[in-house]
Amino acid sequence: MEPPAAPGPERLFDSHRFPTDGFLLLALLLYAPVGLCLLVLRVFIGVHVFLVSCALPDSVVRRFIVRVMCSVLGLLVRQSDPRLRGAGARVFIANHVTPFDHNVVSLLTSCNTPALSGAPGFICWSRGFMELGVTGSRAELVDSLKEYSAHRGNPPLLLFPEEAATNGRAGLLRFRCGEWEFPRQGSGNSHSRVAGNGSAVWLEVALGSLTAEFLPSSSWPFSILDEVQPVALQVRRPLVAVSVADSSWITELLWTFFVPFTVYQVRWMPSVPRRADERSEDFALRVQELLAMELGVVSTRITAADRTEHMKRLRHTSRLPFAPALSQRPAARPRVPPSLPGATPEDVRVVTMAQQVKEVLPHVPLEVIKTDLVQTNCVDTTIANLLEGRVPFLPESKETEDLPAPSTSQAAAASGIQGSVAAPSSKPATKQFAKSSAERHLSLQERKRALYDYARR
Repeated sequence: MEPPAAPGPERLFDSHRFPTDGFLLLALLLYAPVGLCLLVLRVFIGVHVFLVSCALPDSVVRRFIVRVMCSVLGLLVRQSDPRLRGAGARVFIANHVTPFDHNVVSLLTSCNTPALSGAPGFICWSRGFMELGVTGSRAELVDSLKEYSAHRGNPPLLLFPEEAATNGRAGLLRFRCGEWEFPRQGSGNSHSRVAGNGSAVWLEVALGSLTAEFLPSSSWPFSILDEVQPVALQVRRPLVAVSVADSSWITELLWTFFVPFTVYQVRWMPSVPRRADERSEDFALRVQELLAMELGVVSTRITAADRTEHMKRLRHTSRLPFAPALSQRPAARPRVPPSLPGATPEDVRVVTMAQQVKEVLPHVPLEVIKTDLVQTNCVDTTIANLLEGRVPFLPESKETEDLPAPSTSQAAAASGIQGSVAAPSSKPATKQFAKSSAERHLSLQERKRALYDYARR
């Protein structure tokens, strides 16, 4: 029996807050006057909760008082296996569901969560984040957190490797992701290298004639110490969604005050040590699998960057008069054979997505693309997996003349690309670097513009 297909981004993130069921929607309308009264009342109570939490020092008494006051605000916190809480671990690893996950865990035990985004200042401090004053790379952040954890008097760290909140029902975001960068002028041939202390790996990948660099970054929580303690968070509330993607923390706070209650279930898991000679990336993926099993969800390859792209597509398609399906790119829709003997609708959909990936990565065998699409069920995730090298394959050695004739959309995109790169130089693009660094930089800029024009189409 084959394992179930991994959920796509549309199942990991809620884009609508209100229920689609007619009965629940009617119940929400009837509850709205009561919810508005609770919202106004809880705003004033919330100010007192904030003042009390600021006035009292961090202790068991303070956590108990604030937890009781938060229950009046509708935040009910439950925990299981409290004996495992803080069993010698200095780093807590938790899944991310709402903007207030770190505040909820801090009601049960003393911990600090570093601020990774947003401007430092009063807002950052009032939300319960710890300011480190690090504005550089993740390597500097890891060094600062290592120095922080070296002092035994400091509270443990609470980190969220997903780096983006999900709905908590279908799966976990990948605990290891990265970002693509184009090489600077004068870069050498394609190669893989480790920089500094191994906290960042630059992996150059040739995409046709365009060269990019991949920088893995999200395994940094597992580079601080050799032992972490997973914490499983589950959140549920009636009538509306727990969290909505692209919603601000203020909006989520007001909806928390509006609903009757929000239940946070915190489950402490045993500490997980790093194995001998285990890389931080492998350590992160192993903890992700354990946490997914505890939550009863799947461990996906979708990253926080995929979430950002998914939300961009949602905003784009919502402005169209006839919005296409999420699994289809609005730019180019390759044609599928009208009839496949014995083919199911699922097979036709996989073939359609495979042809979309093939247009972007023509050197990747089609069977490899289909195999990965069955697992990911997402075009963008499959492209990222192929570019990152997570899916091994042998590039096709056929020349462009031997490939099947391109579709109408491909021909239009190809003609647009040729027109966009025909300006500075008439020399055709090659797969090898030019001898002069100036020529390499000029050729790179041309290929970058061509890729951008193709993506816009």
